[in-house]
Amino acid sequence: MAFYLGLNIEHYQVDKPSTSIFGGTAALAPDPLNYGWRDYGPRVGIWRMLQSLDRHGVRATALVNSGVFSRYPQIVQAGLDRDWAWVAHGRDNSTLQAGMTQEEERAYLTEVVDTIEAATGRRPRGWLGPALTETFETPSLLAELGLQYTLDWTNDEQPYELAVPGMYSVPYSIELNDVTLFVTKSYTGPEFLQAVRDQLDQLYEDSAESGRVMALCVHPFSVSQPFRHRYFDQALEYIAGHAGVWLATSDEILDAYRAQRGAKEEAEPARGGSQQ
Repeated sequence: MAFYLGLNIEHYQVDKPSTSIFGGTAALAPDPLNYGWRDYGPRVGIWRMLQSLDRHGVRATALVNSGVFSRYPQIVQAGLDRDWAWVAHGRDNSTLQAGMTQEEERAYLTEVVDTIEAATGRRPRGWLGPALTETFETPSLLAELGLQYTLDWTNDEQPYELAVPGMYSVPYSIELNDVTLFVTKSYTGPEFLQAVRDQLDQLYEDSAESGRVMALCVHPFSVSQPFRHRYFDQALEYIAGHAGVWLATSDEILDAYRAQRGAKEEAEPARGGSQQ
């Protein structure tokens, strides 16, 4: 069983509606209530979160907007110091590529990917669309840019090949996601902790027969509020202390899947040849 921590590091435009805790002011510009709630993440929440990640030896998969690199250099440096895996997550979380023409999207994706590569020294291999949005051309355009997988399709617990050659889907979770649980479903901290434990226990049981991926997808402005954070820390303790769970990144999970698939394909012709 493989586990990765999907750390959403996002920038939001101050004059556009986006993820909100209170819909009554979401259409206003400026919207101090909702923008301030989101802005708590890069200002405060992420530093509390980093203490827990370091404590439990969890290396993050950073799902990062390219706009983060010019605005939050301290966060970027913290990730570089910890050798995070960097997954492209759009320019910002107020811009969705759904509805773009093919040329508009190609230019947009190129800008995002090139910005992240220039800042980290590594070209990102994975993609998560802002609000998990795509066009029908997105996988092909990502492949053109050298990316290998997307996290947008939350329909499996194992990686799988997409129809676009060389592109894969790696599991992401919109259910085991702090915004879904705390904002949409009004979970308490203890309920969140129990959900994480239940997810791991079931996937661990399932992995006895076939490998499974558990993604815990979090936002520092949500799960690292003071009254919730201790439950996030306890969740990491449960996961990291669980024998037989591989603490990985989404990049490493794809590599493991491709290596196993390649080994299986090599073995199948050999078996077939021995039968002829």
